[in-house]
Amino acid sequence: MDSYILKTEKLCKKFGKQQVVNNISLMVERNSIYGLLGPNGAGKSTTLKMITGLLRPTSGNIIFDGHPWDRKDLKDIGALIESPALYGNLTAKENLKVHTKLLDLPDSEAREVLEIVDLKNTGKKRASQFSMGMKQRLGIAIALLTHPKLLILDEPTNGLDPIGIQELRELIRSFPSQGITVILSSHMLSEVEQVAQHIGIVSNGILGYQNEIHKDDDLEKLFMKIVKESRKEGEASND
Repeated sequence: MDSYILKTEKLCKKFGKQQVVNNISLMVERNSIYGLLGPNGAGKSTTLKMITGLLRPTSGNIIFDGHPWDRKDLKDIGALIESPALYGNLTAKENLKVHTKLLDLPDSEAREVLEIVDLKNTGKKRASQFSMGMKQRLGIAIALLTHPKLLILDEPTNGLDPIGIQELRELIRSFPSQGITVILSSHMLSEVEQVAQHIGIVSNGILGYQNEIHKDDDLEKLFMKIVKESRKEGEASND
Protein backbone atom coordinates (compact mmCIF):
# COMPACT_ATOMS: atom_id res chain seq x y z
CA MET A 1 0.00 0.00 0.00
CA ASP A 2 1.29 3.45 -0.95
CA SER A 3 2.22 5.41 2.18
CA TYR A 4 0.74 8.52 0.51
CA ILE A 5 -3.05 8.80 0.31
CA LEU A 6 -2.78 11.80 -2.04
CA LYS A 7 -0.25 13.18 -4.49
CA THR A 8 -0.67 16.02 -6.92
CA GLU A 9 1.77 16.26 -9.82
CA LYS A 10 2.45 19.76 -11.20
CA LEU A 11 -1.17 20.76 -10.66
CA CYS A 12 -2.13 24.00 -12.43
CA LYS A 13 -5.26 26.09 -12.69
CA LYS A 14 -5.81 29.14 -14.86
CA PHE A 15 -8.85 31.40 -14.98
CA GLY A 16 -8.47 33.13 -18.32
CA LYS A 17 -4.92 34.48 -18.32
CA GLN A 18 -4.61 34.43 -14.52
CA GLN A 19 -2.48 31.56 -13.15
CA VAL A 20 -4.04 30.81 -9.76
CA VAL A 21 -2.30 27.47 -9.07
CA ASN A 22 1.15 26.94 -10.53
CA ASN A 23 2.74 23.44 -10.61
CA ILE A 24 1.71 22.37 -7.10
CA SER A 25 2.94 18.89 -6.14
CA LEU A 26 1.53 17.88 -2.76
CA MET A 27 2.47 14.66 -0.95
CA VAL A 28 0.04 13.76 1.83
CA GLU A 29 0.89 10.81 4.06
CA ARG A 30 -1.82 8.32 4.97
CA ASN A 31 -3.40 8.69 8.45
CA SER A 32 -1.78 12.05 9.14
CA ILE A 33 -2.81 15.69 9.39
CA TYR A 34 -1.38 17.84 6.60
CA GLY A 35 -1.52 21.59 7.10
CA LEU A 36 -1.86 23.60 3.91
CA LEU A 37 -0.74 27.09 4.85
CA GLY A 38 -0.83 30.31 2.93
CA PRO A 39 -2.17 33.86 2.98
CA ASN A 40 -5.67 34.59 1.71
CA GLY A 41 -5.77 34.32 -2.08
CA ALA A 42 -2.69 32.06 -2.22
CA GLY A 43 -4.45 29.31 -4.21
CA LYS A 44 -5.24 26.92 -1.35
CA SER A 45 -9.01 26.72 -1.88
CA THR A 46 -8.60 26.38 -5.65
CA THR A 47 -6.22 23.46 -5.11
CA LEU A 48 -8.67 21.76 -2.75
CA LYS A 49 -11.57 22.32 -5.13
CA MET A 50 -9.63 20.46 -7.84
CA ILE A 51 -9.00 17.56 -5.46
CA THR A 52 -12.72 17.40 -4.62
CA GLY A 53 -13.84 17.63 -8.26
CA LEU A 54 -15.40 21.09 -7.94
CA LEU A 55 -12.92 22.48 -10.46
CA ARG A 56 -11.15 20.82 -13.38
CA PRO A 57 -7.35 21.23 -13.44
CA THR A 58 -5.87 23.15 -16.37
CA SER A 59 -2.99 20.66 -16.31
CA GLY A 60 -1.26 18.19 -13.99
CA ASN A 61 -2.37 14.99 -12.28
CA ILE A 62 -4.02 13.94 -9.03
CA ILE A 63 -3.13 10.52 -7.62
CA PHE A 64 -5.52 9.30 -4.93
CA ASP A 65 -4.98 6.11 -2.91
CA GLY A 66 -2.40 4.84 -5.40
CA HIS A 67 -4.27 5.47 -8.68
CA PRO A 68 -5.23 8.41 -10.94
CA TRP A 69 -8.10 10.38 -9.40
CA ASP A 70 -11.55 9.47 -10.70
CA ARG A 71 -14.98 10.88 -9.83
CA LYS A 72 -15.79 7.53 -8.20
CA ASP A 73 -13.14 8.40 -5.58
CA LEU A 74 -15.39 11.13 -4.21
CA LYS A 75 -17.09 8.49 -2.04
CA ASP A 76 -13.76 8.25 -0.18
CA ILE A 77 -13.20 12.02 0.07
CA GLY A 78 -15.15 14.14 2.56
CA ALA A 79 -14.89 17.91 2.43
CA LEU A 80 -15.93 21.06 4.21
CA ILE A 81 -14.97 23.93 1.93
CA GLU A 82 -16.14 27.39 2.97
CA SER A 83 -19.32 27.44 5.09
CA PRO A 84 -21.34 24.24 5.60
CA ALA A 85 -24.55 24.06 3.57
CA LEU A 86 -27.18 23.41 6.24
CA TYR A 87 -30.97 23.51 6.41
CA GLY A 88 -31.54 26.09 9.14
CA ASN A 89 -35.08 24.92 9.91
CA LEU A 90 -33.96 21.31 10.54
CA THR A 91 -32.27 19.70 13.54
CA ALA A 92 -28.79 18.19 13.34
CA LYS A 93 -30.29 14.71 12.99
CA GLU A 94 -32.74 15.86 10.31
CA ASN A 95 -29.95 17.59 8.35
CA LEU A 96 -28.00 14.34 8.33
CA LYS A 97 -31.10 12.33 7.39
CA VAL A 98 -31.41 14.39 4.19
CA HIS A 99 -27.92 13.26 3.24
CA THR A 100 -28.35 9.62 4.27
CA LYS A 101 -31.43 9.46 2.03
CA LEU A 102 -29.52 11.01 -0.89
CA LEU A 103 -26.58 8.65 -0.36
CA ASP A 104 -28.81 5.63 0.35
CA LEU A 105 -27.21 5.10 3.76
CA PRO A 106 -28.83 3.66 6.91
CA ASP A 107 -29.96 6.07 9.66
CA SER A 108 -27.41 4.47 11.99
CA GLU A 109 -24.68 6.34 10.05
CA ALA A 110 -26.23 9.65 11.14
CA ARG A 111 -26.22 8.59 14.80
CA GLU A 112 -22.60 7.48 14.53
CA VAL A 113 -21.25 10.73 13.06
CA LEU A 114 -23.30 12.86 15.48
CA GLU A 115 -21.52 11.04 18.30
CA ILE A 116 -18.11 11.60 16.68
CA VAL A 117 -18.66 15.38 16.45
CA ASP A 118 -20.41 15.55 19.85
CA LEU A 119 -23.80 16.77 18.60
CA LYS A 120 -25.90 13.78 19.64
CA ASN A 121 -27.63 15.69 22.47
CA THR A 122 -28.86 18.71 20.47
CA GLY A 123 -32.38 17.27 20.34
CA LYS A 124 -34.95 19.50 18.62
CA LYS A 125 -32.69 22.54 18.41
CA ARG A 126 -32.65 23.83 14.83
CA ALA A 127 -29.41 24.37 12.95
CA SER A 128 -30.20 28.11 12.61
CA GLN A 129 -29.91 28.32 16.43
CA PHE A 130 -26.50 26.62 16.53
CA SER A 131 -23.31 28.46 17.39
CA MET A 132 -20.74 28.83 14.60
CA GLY A 133 -18.69 26.01 16.13
CA MET A 134 -21.71 23.67 16.22
CA LYS A 135 -22.46 24.49 12.57
CA GLN A 136 -18.87 23.66 11.62
CA ARG A 137 -19.06 20.36 13.50
CA LEU A 138 -22.35 19.50 11.77
CA GLY A 139 -20.70 20.27 8.41
CA ILE A 140 -17.88 17.88 9.35
CA ALA A 141 -20.46 15.25 10.37
CA ILE A 142 -22.00 15.45 6.88
CA ALA A 143 -18.53 15.06 5.34
CA LEU A 144 -17.92 11.96 7.51
CA LEU A 145 -21.11 10.11 6.51
CA THR A 146 -19.42 7.99 3.82
CA HIS A 147 -16.48 7.03 6.10
CA PRO A 148 -13.97 8.89 3.91
CA LYS A 149 -10.29 7.99 3.73
CA LEU A 150 -9.47 11.68 3.21
CA LEU A 151 -11.15 14.64 4.92
CA ILE A 152 -10.52 18.14 3.56
CA LEU A 153 -11.21 21.10 5.83
CA ASP A 154 -10.81 24.57 4.35
CA GLU A 155 -10.39 27.30 7.00
CA PRO A 156 -12.60 25.40 9.49
CA THR A 157 -11.92 27.74 12.45
CA ASN A 158 -13.00 30.94 10.66
CA GLY A 159 -15.40 32.87 12.86
CA LEU A 160 -15.08 30.55 15.86
CA ASP A 161 -14.60 31.72 19.43
CA PRO A 162 -11.68 30.29 21.49
CA ILE A 163 -13.83 27.47 22.95
CA GLY A 164 -15.09 26.50 19.49
CA ILE A 165 -11.52 26.50 18.16
CA GLN A 166 -10.33 24.26 21.00
CA GLU A 167 -13.21 21.80 20.50
CA LEU A 168 -12.63 21.63 16.76
CA ARG A 169 -8.89 21.21 17.26
CA GLU A 170 -9.44 18.17 19.51
CA LEU A 171 -11.89 16.68 17.00
CA ILE A 172 -9.42 17.07 14.11
CA ARG A 173 -6.62 15.46 16.15
CA SER A 174 -8.80 12.37 16.68
CA PHE A 175 -9.26 11.52 12.99
CA PRO A 176 -5.94 9.83 12.04
CA SER A 177 -6.46 7.17 14.73
CA GLN A 178 -9.80 6.39 13.00
CA GLY A 179 -8.06 5.84 9.65
CA ILE A 180 -8.93 9.30 8.30
CA THR A 181 -6.25 11.50 6.74
CA VAL A 182 -6.90 15.23 7.11
CA ILE A 183 -5.86 18.15 4.92
CA LEU A 184 -6.35 21.29 6.98
CA SER A 185 -6.15 24.53 5.01
CA SER A 186 -5.59 27.76 6.91
CA HIS A 187 -3.93 31.17 6.80
CA MET A 188 -3.44 30.91 10.60
CA LEU A 189 -0.03 29.44 11.36
CA SER A 190 -0.77 28.84 15.05
CA GLU A 191 -3.79 26.66 14.27
CA VAL A 192 -1.95 24.41 11.83
CA GLU A 193 1.11 24.19 14.06
CA GLN A 194 -0.93 22.73 16.92
CA VAL A 195 -2.51 19.84 15.00
CA ALA A 196 -0.48 19.00 11.86
CA GLN A 197 2.45 16.63 11.39
CA HIS A 198 3.32 17.94 7.92
CA ILE A 199 2.93 21.31 6.27
CA GLY A 200 2.91 22.77 2.79
CA ILE A 201 3.24 26.54 2.36
CA VAL A 202 1.51 28.04 -0.68
CA SER A 203 1.88 31.63 -1.78
CA ASN A 204 1.09 33.28 -5.09
CA GLY A 205 -0.11 29.90 -6.41
CA ILE A 206 3.26 28.22 -5.78
CA LEU A 207 4.12 25.52 -3.22
CA GLY A 208 7.23 27.11 -1.72
CA TYR A 209 7.83 24.57 1.05
CA GLN A 210 6.69 21.08 2.07
CA ASN A 211 8.02 18.96 4.92
CA GLU A 212 7.39 17.27 8.24
CA ILE A 213 7.06 19.63 11.20
CA HIS A 214 9.97 19.38 13.63
CA LYS A 215 9.91 20.58 17.21
CA ASP A 216 12.68 23.15 16.73
CA ASP A 217 11.32 24.61 13.47
CA ASP A 218 10.63 28.34 13.47
CA LEU A 219 7.52 28.09 11.32
CA GLU A 220 6.64 31.77 11.54
CA LYS A 221 10.06 32.77 10.16
CA LEU A 222 9.82 30.10 7.46
CA PHE A 223 6.27 31.14 6.52
CA MET A 224 7.22 34.82 6.18
CA LYS A 225 10.31 33.94 4.13
CA ILE A 226 8.29 31.84 1.64
CA VAL A 227 5.55 34.47 1.30
CA LYS A 228 8.03 37.33 0.76
CA GLU A 229 10.01 35.34 -1.82
CA SER A 230 6.89 34.40 -3.79
CA ARG A 231 5.70 38.02 -3.80
CA LYS A 232 9.06 39.18 -5.15
CA GLU A 233 8.87 36.55 -7.88
CA GLY A 234 5.33 37.67 -8.74
CA GLU A 235 6.39 41.33 -8.92
CA ALA A 236 9.40 40.44 -11.11
CA SER A 237 7.24 38.42 -13.54
CA ASN A 238 4.80 41.34 -13.84
CA ASP A 239 7.54 43.86 -14.74
